[in-house]
Amino acid sequence: MLAVKTFNSDLQIFRRTLRLMGNRFEISVVGSDAVWADNCFDSAVAEINRVEKMLSAFNDEGQITEINRKAGIEPVKVNAEIFRLIERSLSISELTQGTFDITFTTSEVTEIKKSAKAKAPKLPRYSKVVLDHERSTVFLSDSAMRIGFGKISKGYAADRAKYTLQLMGVGSGVVNAGGDLLAWGLQPDNEPWTIGTADPNQDCQPYSEIRISNMAVATSGNAEAESAVIDKKNPGKIDPKKGFSVSALKRVSVVSPTAELSDAMATPIMNMGVNAGLYLINKLQQLACVIIDDHDRVYTSKEISYLI
Repeated sequence: MLAVKTFNSDLQIFRRTLRLMGNRFEISVVGSDAVWADNCFDSAVAEINRVEKMLSAFNDEGQITEINRKAGIEPVKVNAEIFRLIERSLSISELTQGTFDITFTTSEVTEIKKSAKAKAPKLPRYSKVVLDHERSTVFLSDSAMRIGFGKISKGYAADRAKYTLQLMGVGSGVVNAGGDLLAWGLQPDNEPWTIGTADPNQDCQPYSEIRISNMAVATSGNAEAESAVIDKKNPGKIDPKKGFSVSALKRVSVVSPTAELSDAMATPIMNMGVNAGLYLINKLQQLACVIIDDHDRVYTSKEISYLI
């Protein structure tokens, strides 16, 4: 555990860094007691491990495995936590028109049904997840379907870690889940937690600071877009429908009240592009984003001005 002392204050920032869920997690809490901070860290880590086990599709006794195993056969009764998480995920799928989707299909069945799907109207895959609120059941109506939470498990674990820390009396802290940041309260000097958004032309030089106290931020990057800029022979992607090169996005950062939501929205915005991404974010309350395209042009949503 690392303790960072601050001037003119008895409070300190205690930090613990470890590897969880295949990512580097750094948990910070503000306090004055190292033993108390250690107990807080232990509880947060235990909660993250619980979430990982609960959402794993490789846990033979887990409810996610059971849902996938009984796809196309029968509904599976799940606990309230998993039911609500699936329900929220489907809402985001609808919001992003399927760009975000926790469902996928098995490759064998996909190949068999390929020609049939080409003739039939294509329904959104996520619409085949049937929820029964009264019975708290989940049913995958297509036997080829599966669900997985790899796209939001990290963000959800960060939210749960924050909740656990707050129950233990942590009034200010930060959870860094592999680059997804979740902060609450104030620093020991009563200043809000902030992050520096990197200048596209100078990675070590921030072009602005964003206040993230009581907010969460997730960033999605596109290595292909960055390599396309370097390759002068292929400076952009070709839109097959329109026949001309279009700008790819290099990086998207989404700010929202929860790490789960920020995590879920970052990649869809990357796939939507600048105009569609900004249009969507600007329609939603308590969401903001910063977009950098493959020409290092920076675009911000209307809400971002309140955080700078």
